[in-house]
Amino acid sequence: MKRRGTPEADLQRAVVTTLRFALPKGAIIHHCANEVTESGPRGAKRQAILVGMGVHPGFADLTVLCEGRVLFLELKSLKGKLSPAQEAFRDAVLAQGFGWALVRSLDDALGALADHGLTSRVRPAGRATQ
Repeated sequence: MKRRGTPEADLQRAVVTTLRFALPKGAIIHHCANEVTESGPRGAKRQAILVGMGVHPGFADLTVLCEGRVLFLELKSLKGKLSPAQEAFRDAVLAQGFGWALVRSLDDALGALADHGLTSRVRPAGRATQ
Protein backbone atom coordinates (compact mmCIF):
# COMPACT_ATOMS: atom_id res chain seq x y z
CA MET A 1 0.00 0.00 0.00
CA LYS A 2 1.30 3.43 -0.95
CA ARG A 3 1.58 5.98 1.86
CA ARG A 4 -0.65 9.01 1.39
CA GLY A 5 1.16 12.34 1.26
CA THR A 6 0.96 14.46 4.38
CA PRO A 7 2.37 17.84 3.33
CA GLU A 8 0.75 19.80 6.19
CA ALA A 9 1.85 17.30 8.84
CA ASP A 10 5.38 17.24 7.40
CA LEU A 11 5.46 21.05 7.39
CA GLN A 12 4.16 21.18 10.95
CA ARG A 13 6.88 18.85 12.23
CA ALA A 14 9.54 20.96 10.48
CA VAL A 15 8.08 24.22 11.84
CA VAL A 16 7.92 22.89 15.41
CA THR A 17 11.52 21.69 15.23
CA THR A 18 12.67 25.04 13.84
CA LEU A 19 10.70 27.12 16.36
CA ARG A 20 12.06 25.06 19.26
CA PHE A 21 15.53 26.05 18.09
CA ALA A 22 14.75 29.63 17.07
CA LEU A 23 12.71 30.88 20.02
CA PRO A 24 14.14 31.83 23.40
CA LYS A 25 14.21 29.29 26.21
CA GLY A 26 10.87 29.28 27.99
CA ALA A 27 8.79 29.85 24.85
CA ILE A 28 5.86 27.47 24.51
CA ILE A 29 4.86 25.93 21.19
CA HIS A 30 1.63 23.97 21.45
CA HIS A 31 -0.49 21.92 19.06
CA CYS A 32 -4.06 21.24 20.05
CA ALA A 33 -5.46 18.10 18.47
CA ASN A 34 -8.66 19.72 17.25
CA GLU A 35 -10.34 17.06 15.19
CA VAL A 36 -11.13 13.40 14.93
CA THR A 37 -10.12 11.76 11.68
CA GLU A 38 -12.24 8.67 12.23
CA SER A 39 -15.31 8.66 10.02
CA GLY A 40 -18.79 7.37 10.74
CA PRO A 41 -20.88 7.45 13.90
CA ARG A 42 -17.97 6.62 16.20
CA GLY A 43 -15.91 9.55 14.88
CA ALA A 44 -18.90 11.90 15.09
CA LYS A 45 -19.51 10.86 18.70
CA ARG A 46 -15.85 11.41 19.60
CA GLN A 47 -15.87 14.84 17.90
CA ALA A 48 -19.01 15.81 19.84
CA ILE A 49 -17.28 14.81 23.08
CA LEU A 50 -14.26 16.96 22.19
CA VAL A 51 -16.46 19.95 21.33
CA GLY A 52 -18.17 19.56 24.70
CA MET A 53 -14.74 19.60 26.33
CA GLY A 54 -13.85 22.91 24.68
CA VAL A 55 -12.48 22.11 21.23
CA HIS A 56 -13.05 25.19 19.09
CA PRO A 57 -13.79 24.82 15.35
CA GLY A 58 -11.08 26.36 13.20
CA PHE A 59 -8.54 26.67 16.04
CA ALA A 60 -5.03 27.25 14.67
CA ASP A 61 -2.58 24.38 14.30
CA LEU A 62 0.06 25.91 16.56
CA THR A 63 -0.01 28.40 19.40
CA VAL A 64 3.20 30.20 20.32
CA LEU A 65 3.49 31.83 23.76
CA CYS A 66 6.62 33.93 24.03
CA GLU A 67 7.71 37.18 25.63
CA GLY A 68 4.17 38.04 26.74
CA ARG A 69 2.78 37.56 23.24
CA VAL A 70 0.45 35.01 21.71
CA LEU A 71 0.84 34.03 18.07
CA PHE A 72 -1.43 31.56 16.30
CA LEU A 73 -0.03 29.74 13.26
CA GLU A 74 -2.29 28.07 10.71
CA LEU A 75 -0.28 25.68 8.56
CA LYS A 76 -1.36 24.91 5.02
CA SER A 77 0.16 23.19 2.03
CA LEU A 78 0.95 25.37 -0.98
CA LYS A 79 -2.54 24.76 -2.39
CA GLY A 80 -4.41 24.47 0.93
CA LYS A 81 -7.24 26.90 1.67
CA LEU A 82 -8.70 28.11 4.94
CA SER A 83 -12.06 26.67 5.90
CA PRO A 84 -14.85 29.05 6.92
CA ALA A 85 -14.27 28.03 10.57
CA GLN A 86 -10.54 28.84 10.23
CA GLU A 87 -11.35 32.24 8.71
CA ALA A 88 -13.75 32.97 11.58
CA PHE A 89 -11.10 31.95 14.13
CA ARG A 90 -8.51 34.18 12.43
CA ASP A 91 -10.88 37.14 12.42
CA ALA A 92 -11.81 36.61 16.09
CA VAL A 93 -8.23 36.42 17.38
CA LEU A 94 -7.09 39.38 15.28
CA ALA A 95 -10.03 41.43 16.59
CA GLN A 96 -8.84 40.63 20.12
CA GLY A 97 -5.33 41.87 19.35
CA PHE A 98 -3.53 38.54 19.10
CA GLY A 99 -1.15 37.57 16.32
CA TRP A 100 -2.20 35.15 13.60
CA ALA A 101 -0.31 33.99 10.50
CA LEU A 102 -0.82 31.63 7.60
CA VAL A 103 2.27 29.44 7.21
CA ARG A 104 3.12 27.53 4.04
CA SER A 105 6.89 27.23 4.59
CA LEU A 106 9.62 27.53 7.22
CA ASP A 107 10.35 31.04 5.95
CA ASP A 108 6.69 31.94 6.52
CA ALA A 109 6.93 30.71 10.12
CA LEU A 110 10.14 32.65 10.78
CA GLY A 111 8.69 35.70 9.05
CA ALA A 112 5.62 35.50 11.31
CA LEU A 113 7.90 35.62 14.37
CA ALA A 114 9.63 38.73 12.99
CA ASP A 115 6.35 40.36 11.94
CA HIS A 116 4.94 39.93 15.44
CA GLY A 117 8.06 41.15 17.25
CA LEU A 118 9.18 37.81 18.66
CA THR A 119 12.88 37.30 19.28
CA SER A 120 14.36 34.61 17.08
CA ARG A 121 17.87 33.23 16.65
CA VAL A 122 17.04 32.51 13.01
CA ARG A 123 16.03 34.95 10.27
CA PRO A 124 13.86 34.03 7.28
CA ALA A 125 15.55 34.11 3.90
CA GLY A 126 15.47 37.50 2.22
CA ARG A 127 14.87 39.54 5.39
CA ALA A 128 17.41 42.04 6.60
CA THR A 129 18.65 41.99 10.19
CA GLN A 130 17.04 44.80 12.18
